[in-house]
Amino acid sequence: MRIVVLMSALLAAFWITPPRALAAPPAELAPIKGKVVWVDFWASWCAPCRRSFPWLNSMQRKYGGRGLQIIAVNVDKDRKLADQFLDETPADFALRYDPAGKLAEHFKVQAMPSSFLLDASGKMIASHVGFRLAKTADYERDIEDALAAVAKSPD
Repeated sequence: MRIVVLMSALLAAFWITPPRALAAPPAELAPIKGKVVWVDFWASWCAPCRRSFPWLNSMQRKYGGRGLQIIAVNVDKDRKLADQFLDETPADFALRYDPAGKLAEHFKVQAMPSSFLLDASGKMIASHVGFRLAKTADYERDIEDALAAVAKSPD
């Protein structure tokens, strides 16, 4: 019984994390003012990251015109490893490199991939640890809700 409870707690902590308070988005993510931003932390050795990139590409194509900006932040220490990953798994969205881990520390990243959805004011409204194809409808709903909120807000 203890093992089941412990495993349940570990899985819950790994797969679902509540949004954290976040000060203004770091300058390294600019320009993002007024956009809904999906910040995705990834590494070349991360198998779920390889599965997430095609989905991220499709979200950028589908919602980019409505104000979504996807920014993938690589945390590899060696840029060549990131470049090899991108040769095999192209990205049709913005990329940033964080070999020193400054952005990852800012977002308190604990696992790869980790994603954070920021509303148009820069406030974190959702976060996800890991990537599961079975959850993509939920991820997309978060994006749609954030974009709808922007569309409803006065300029």
